[in-house]
Amino acid sequence: MTFKEILAVWPQYILPQHLLSGWMSKLTHCENRWFKNLFIRLIIKLYGVNLSEAQSEDLSDYASFNAFFTRELKADVRSLAGAANAIASPADGAISQLGRIEAGQIFQAKGHHYTVQDLLGGDAEQAKLFANGSFATIYLSPKDYHRLHMPFAGVLKEMVHVPGKLFSVNTVTVGVVPGLFARNERVVCLFDTEIGPMALILVGAIFVNSIETVWHGVVTPPTLAAPRSWQYQQYAPILSKGAEMGRFNMGSTIIVLFGENAVQWRDNLQAGTVVRLGESLGTSTL
Repeated sequence: MTFKEILAVWPQYILPQHLLSGWMSKLTHCENRWFKNLFIRLIIKLYGVNLSEAQSEDLSDYASFNAFFTRELKADVRSLAGAANAIASPADGAISQLGRIEAGQIFQAKGHHYTVQDLLGGDAEQAKLFANGSFATIYLSPKDYHRLHMPFAGVLKEMVHVPGKLFSVNTVTVGVVPGLFARNERVVCLFDTEIGPMALILVGAIFVNSIETVWHGVVTPPTLAAPRSWQYQQYAPILSKGAEMGRFNMGSTIIVLFGENAVQWRDNLQAGTVVRLGESLGTSTL
């Protein structure tokens, strides 16, 4: 990291992150027709959003900016990796990092690691399931589709909301803030699959005003002082590969974890590689 990057990130340590995100929530849910259309057009122009992929290309169909941001895609614009053993990308975005989890440590950026246990909210027993497994971290930019889907079929066992900070998750900030993904507010979803345990971690960020799942609805806000958990022993949701499982109301990052020797990532994936929802990230090896 450079001194310039440190200076650029430093103000985030003192900003009222949750307060700013609350204000952003009010703006993104504003249903004033003039304001929300102006906001949508600005984001389309700034980030090059491909509106032709959206189920509706008519801005008047979106009640608010948030409705546009979490827009549905046309049925034929993404293809699901067809092989039974394929691990599908859960989102549109770019690879932040991916690889092996070594002795419970996940690589964040040069000079920075964080532990699986910290990422999962402190549960040592759950962390053991992924101690020498595999991870993939995918960053969703403002131009991307912001619904999240299952990379592999699974049965939901537990969901945990872990309170935390709301640092930006852009490349510069990830390279400066130690253990960022284990410090930010996040929602941890733990599944059983045919190839063992799988975790999907939906990481919040500044201006990410809400995280929700299809089985629960809005998980955050509210943000409480202590973690909250939900167990799904009976009537556990069963989700197929490619099924929608959640969404970010504003963009952020999703982290996928598998157990030891469960998956092999594609050799040509590296930090910065652009991926699309449903494309193969690798294959199961069990």
